Amino acid sequence: MHANVKQNVVPIITPGLKVACSQCNLRELCLPFGLEESDMVRLDSLIGGGRKLKRGQHLYRAGDSFESIFAVKAGFFKTDVLTEDGRDQVTGFQMAGEILGMDGISTELHTCNAVALEDSEVCLIPFTELELLSSEIRSLQHHLHKVMSREIVRDHGVMMLLGTMRAEERLAAFLLNLSQRFTARGYSPTEFHLRMTREEIGSYLGLKLETVSRAFSRFQDDGLISVQQKHIRIRDIPRLKALLTPPDGRIG
Repeated sequence: MHANVKQNVVPIITPGLKVACSQCNLRELCLPFGLEESDMVRLDSLIGGGRKLKRGQHLYRAGDSFESIFAVKAGFFKTDVLTEDGRDQVTGFQMAGEILGMDGISTELHTCNAVALEDSEVCLIPFTELELLSSEIRSLQHHLHKVMSREIVRDHGVMMLLGTMRAEERLAAFLLNLSQRFTARGYSPTEFHLRMTREEIGSYLGLKLETVSRAFSRFQDDGLISVQQKHIRIRDIPRLKALLTPPDGRIG
């Protein structure tokens, strides 16, 4: 059964798509700053061909063997797990410049599904070879540890979000997080297109679809955002941030 599943998962592999890391406009997000040219050449030789995925296609599924991590070169992904009652629980959203696949490091099996939310492209990075190379290049090893640490911090943030925040606070935190990530990629911090559905947002935030829709409507009525289908314009970032700050000014 597992073998049959994997036949439906394998994305298009196109070695011709490969662009040297040194020439990629996302290198500052994916790679450590200041790699020597010789080290960059070694890293270039390590990274496999690009993979293109159509919207809705799986990059990998829970239970697949772990061999590589993936740098998102273009597009948008979600990760999810199947709950005991048969629901898909969204665990994260990943965009260009971010890493997918680290969930498989500990058990050598992927523990979640990764699905393209739009036509996307990733760079394949064999993990065993990356570990060996990072043991020889200290800055690469340090960067790899930072990426892993970010995953832990993100998980803690989601736990806090689900455990302590009201619905509108959760949505505000979600929109502000997207704004910061788009800004880091040179895009507008106040206008962007949501690749995920409101139902997927609700799954990630631990909210029902109706609650997410009400929160969006409330934000729009209050002049915090403008919404046109999936296009979002944040009209008042300070007020949106204020929703996350207790009246006494302390956070946490």
